[in-house]
Amino acid sequence: MAVLPIRRLPKPTLRKKAKKVSSIDGSIQRLIDDMIETLQQASGVGLAATQVGVPLRVIVLQMPEEEPIVIINPQIVRRAGEQAVTEGCLSVPGYFGEIKRSASVTVKGLDRHGKPIRMKGTDLMAEAIEHEIDHLNGVLYIDHLESPDKLHKTEASTTRETESAADEKGG
Repeated sequence: MAVLPIRRLPKPTLRKKAKKVSSIDGSIQRLIDDMIETLQQASGVGLAATQVGVPLRVIVLQMPEEEPIVIINPQIVRRAGEQAVTEGCLSVPGYFGEIKRSASVTVKGLDRHGKPIRMKGTDLMAEAIEHEIDHLNGVLYIDHLESPDKLHKTEASTTRETESAADEKGG
């Protein structure tokens, strides 16, 4: 397994629609393993193949204290309710935004062995499913912002930028 580089804005691959996986072979299994390792190393809750430069419809999700979930060719078949969320993204580091997501989603697809799966997610899981499927469609959470004032810098990025500036000035 390997930790893959996560593509960040403005990489054009983040804006392209991913292709359906036609067969689950060894290369797809390696991709899944690498995506899980990458997600865990980055301390995220979800990762789409497009974020690691692979234009295929594969997502991995991992809620805190739970096992990773793999969904190949995911499709949302039902949405319900609405929730206001504060969302960030491994491909848009240093920022978070206030957007609206579904409170509950039902998704179908294939597991890593090609078996059909269907699952319902609520709250953080619903948010993560929508977020990662958006990635597969070339959409980022920042596209859902109602206005630019709903996007904020994280404190960590401000601290890092301040430290970098101090380092450059010899401080």
